[in-house]
Amino acid sequence: MADRMHPHQVQVHPSTRYEGGGMKTLLPHRGPSTGQILAIVALVPVGGTLLGLAGLTLLGTIIGLCVATPVFLLFSPVLVPAAITVALAVTGFLTSGAFGLTGLSSLSWIVNYFKQGRSTMEQLDYTKRRIQERVADATATVGQKTKDAGQAIQSTAQQGKESARATT
Repeated sequence: MADRMHPHQVQVHPSTRYEGGGMKTLLPHRGPSTGQILAIVALVPVGGTLLGLAGLTLLGTIIGLCVATPVFLLFSPVLVPAAITVALAVTGFLTSGAFGLTGLSSLSWIVNYFKQGRSTMEQLDYTKRRIQERVADATATVGQKTKDAGQAIQSTAQQGKESARATT
């Protein structure tokens, strides 16, 4: 009784195995495709630039606050410039965070793109083949209709010639 398998038991075998981790597990085994290389070339500089802008904006905001704080203490009765400076500081922090999140999400998109691997490329190839088949079918249909129209014109012209000969 113990050696019988019950129908509700399921055996799960993972399709991927651990190969030591690192970037090797994210990349396909046959090497990156042209589309993947173009994605890296386009998106890594964008992500890096956005992260750099986030850092520069954060640094500028902190320096601005360090310079403006003593001025606030010396000229505390002047509230309008203080409010403007605080508003600019908040804007700087929010801008820095937005650049940082955008840069990190770009890099995260790259990693997810490589994790999907070939399935996306296979879907694109399938779609391309389907479009080519439909274009070929449409071309054959148009060619047949053109041929039929030409034959109809030719038969009409032939009938016109025969009726012209009959009247003369």
